[in-house]
Amino acid sequence: MSTETPAQPADDDARLLAELGYRQELRRSWSGFSNFAISFSIISILAGCFTTFGQAWNNGGPVAVAWGWPLISIFILIIGLCMSELVSAYPTAGGIYWWAATMGRPVHGWFTGWLNLIGLVAVTASVDYGCATFLNLTLSALFDGWAGTLNQAFLLFVIILVLHAAINIFGHGIIDVLQNVSVWWHVFGAAAVVLILLLVPDEHQSFQFVFTERFNNSGFAGGSVDGPTYWFYVLPLGFLLTQYTITGFDACAHVSEETKGASTAAARGLWQSIFYSAIGGWILLLSFLFAATDVTAINEAFGFSGAIFESALTPFFYKAVIIISTVGQFFCGMSCVTSMSRMTYAFSRDRAVPGWRLWSSVDRNGTPVKAILGACAAGLVLTLPALYQREGVPIAFYAVVSVAVIGLYLAFLIPIALRLRIGDAFRPGPWTLGRKYKVMCWLAVIEIAIVSIYFVLPIVPGGVPSGSDFAWSAVNYAPLAVGGVVGLVALWWFISARHWFTGPRRTIEENR
Repeated sequence: MSTETPAQPADDDARLLAELGYRQELRRSWSGFSNFAISFSIISILAGCFTTFGQAWNNGGPVAVAWGWPLISIFILIIGLCMSELVSAYPTAGGIYWWAATMGRPVHGWFTGWLNLIGLVAVTASVDYGCATFLNLTLSALFDGWAGTLNQAFLLFVIILVLHAAINIFGHGIIDVLQNVSVWWHVFGAAAVVLILLLVPDEHQSFQFVFTERFNNSGFAGGSVDGPTYWFYVLPLGFLLTQYTITGFDACAHVSEETKGASTAAARGLWQSIFYSAIGGWILLLSFLFAATDVTAINEAFGFSGAIFESALTPFFYKAVIIISTVGQFFCGMSCVTSMSRMTYAFSRDRAVPGWRLWSSVDRNGTPVKAILGACAAGLVLTLPALYQREGVPIAFYAVVSVAVIGLYLAFLIPIALRLRIGDAFRPGPWTLGRKYKVMCWLAVIEIAIVSIYFVLPIVPGGVPSGSDFAWSAVNYAPLAVGGVVGLVALWWFISARHWFTGPRRTIEENR
């Protein structure tokens, strides 16, 4: 693996972008640290670790967290290293789909782009809804008159989504600074939570509990923690915690046209955001488990992480922890909107999105305002099913999470597989894996394929079509959402798009 070279000056960035076919339209003002910061903020251990903790607690228990997190993190880091090599060679806002179209054919770029866009919309929606859930909890703790209902949570979600759109539209001059602030909030905020959970509770769980205890609150296999159902179905469902939390790192590619020295800075930012998040997230989650002394209360709350803090901490420190998390999630959602809008802008620039002229326009500040508004509106629509919960389990929220994971990781799979196919014909950038690319790309492809299968499966027994207690309200709609959109995209391709979508369009040539 090569070492990074000194950052390129801005004129070299513009020259490289011109070689890839695009004029410099977005403001190239981001530093390498800001590029790292956006992916680190989107991964956000203050978001995913808090909002999706219940998925691992119910599906596997402490072992799904203590062992599942580091194990899955290693595979995700391998995926990230493969993508770092690609962004070094092709530092464009289109990122994932641009790589696929360039190494493959227009059809590869078409499907990759839509999967990536779906995933980014879903991850933005899930992060902002999770932030709204914790803000709802915070308001309930601070104000006796705030009931904390499901409808109130959804209203807060809408407000947060609007605020994130406004920040990205009107805060163009400071958005990179806010990304940097977000990094330090996550670092010091997570450290504060760990210290609180270690020092404040009167008692803690044992190492044996944290590293060996198994739960099966999923309803599958009658709650048994022995046998193949637990090990090969229930426990892997718990890995959604890690797979969802450590995602969105393709943001380094989407803002590469705004980053100085992008061919090295974006590559470095991508894999480092995964690496540091994996370490910090594991420490944070272990502190959750050591503080989880009231197992009954946590089970009654369906594994919600807030039950750990409420049962283990004094009211003051309980409020402090959820406020730290809520602010971190707000920063995370802000970064998600930035990444999502850049992908929308880039894909529209190549005329793949209906109304592309609208979404590919930028204002005088170099901000894709209409792409921001359109993508946020799509996130709102995707989250509408979250107005319903079944027996206290946020089925719709976990389904949105699954949509995000499936969409993003399938989008990652296509260019990585194409990198394998073209072999030595690939022209690497200054950051390269060298000959190690073969084994790492194969590991990445296999892991993504397995994960994508698991996360379209039913999350609760009521979602199994052949089950006696089947209910449509309990169905994991991730395969319906992803499959439906992919089906429409495929139909669109064969009927129309294959005749006019030629992949990335060279704006340099077209605007001479």
